[in-house]
Amino acid sequence: MEGDIATMGAYIGAGLASVGMGGAAVGVGNVVGNFLSGALRNPSAAAGQTATMFIGIAFAEALGIFSFLVALLLMFAV
Repeated sequence: MEGDIATMGAYIGAGLASVGMGGAAVGVGNVVGNFLSGALRNPSAAAGQTATMFIGIAFAEALGIFSFLVALLLMFAV
């Protein structure tokens, strides 16, 4: 009986950790949306900011990957 409760808690925790993946998707959308907004206002400066946009996307995706890793650890390390 105690093992079932621990397994249930691990699955609930994995589900909550998966929320971070949705947050990463929102973060990437925010980064790209703001880049496009700025690029439409000043097209000549857009080429110089493309590398910064990709760095922002990489940081946002890294947080999503970390939350996915935590979810997998909670599901399978119990």
